[in-house]
Amino acid sequence: MTTPEPAVAPLTLSFMSANYVSAALGYGAADDWGPFDEATNAAFAPLETFDERFRAVLATIAGAGFDALDLWVAHLNWRWATPDHVRLARAALDDYKLRVVSLAGNFGSTAAELDTACRLATALDVDLLGGMGDVLRTDLLGAAAVLRDHGVRFGYENHPEHHPSQVLELIGDDADVLGATIDTGWFATHGYDAVRAIGDLRDRLFYVHLKDVERPGEHVTCAHGTGCVDIEGCVDALLSLGYDGALSVEHEPYDRDPTSECVRMREALQAYLERATGGE
Repeated sequence: MTTPEPAVAPLTLSFMSANYVSAALGYGAADDWGPFDEATNAAFAPLETFDERFRAVLATIAGAGFDALDLWVAHLNWRWATPDHVRLARAALDDYKLRVVSLAGNFGSTAAELDTACRLATALDVDLLGGMGDVLRTDLLGAAAVLRDHGVRFGYENHPEHHPSQVLELIGDDADVLGATIDTGWFATHGYDAVRAIGDLRDRLFYVHLKDVERPGEHVTCAHGTGCVDIEGCVDALLSLGYDGALSVEHEPYDRDPTSECVRMREALQAYLERATGGE
């Protein structure tokens, strides 16, 4: 990534729809991602109820003061989305005046699966995938070719990686289409400073999931400023690099609805960005 002049306006704040990972099964019903993920896909895949469920999610996000979101694939999955799902989703997004800035999730283990994910992205006018996918391990060259064909970028999101060097090794040299989506909370979980990770990955930085976690060694998300991630330090580092993408506001508790906390996080980030950029 080049280093342009520092940003002079607040960055877009986007709501991560995976914040509602626990909603479909019921808050507190489990303490592991897998059952919640499966329940969400099962709830949203049937076309006859998709519109109502999808609109309910969008209504809550818009009501929380966001005009952009990162669309978690369990809410609209490239594995099961039909043209009718996409048509309904686009109409709902227009009605709620919400813009999708990235698809979030897992994008498969083969170039063919990645191709399907890219087709969904382009159908939603989205040019960024922010998440994971074993395709980068099994067919890196094929992945890059698919992404170029669709005009889509893939920012790999660190989860198991303990160090930015592992991310760089995984995404290879195709910097036009393969980069990093930094999850600040996962770096902190592994005991690596998220501010430092931003600097380490600055030349390949596509996107940022701004997440706080309670303590290293565990991945328990919490409201910004209540855990171990230096959220303001991360924002300062991004501004100093001239980062001009969106910032994904991410907080995925299993035991409660995070909406009110996300509202406070958005308000605090907006206030900090306005101060940091001179209110322009």
